[in-house]
Amino acid sequence: MGSLIRHVTIDAADPFALAGFWAQALDGSLADDDFPGDPEAVVTTAAATLLFIRVDDRKAVKNRVHLDLQPQDRTRDEEVERLLSLGATLQGDHRRPDGTGWVTLYDPEGNEFCVERSAAERANR
Repeated sequence: MGSLIRHVTIDAADPFALAGFWAQALDGSLADDDFPGDPEAVVTTAAATLLFIRVDDRKAVKNRVHLDLQPQDRTRDEEVERLLSLGATLQGDHRRPDGTGWVTLYDPEGNEFCVERSAAERANR
């Protein structure tokens, strides 16, 4: 057997704060031993474990890797609104008149991620 992915690691100025955003966004949980000011924080979700590590360099260019989210119990548009209310910001709206497409957002530290249509929305179009 080959290697398995243990974590998806994300550089952060404030690992605990950014992990808190992603824990809410993905209905995940922070590790019990993570606290404000820690140099790293871990979020466990149903699909992946995200590791946030302190890096003092500021983000300067587009991410080389990003997350694509697919809502499970709501529409793409409902999920975009929920994520915006949690602190994400709009980067690009790629929705099409026929209902296809996606939305690109920034997390609170400027990392890009996309929100796609739910499986139910894909099945209907």
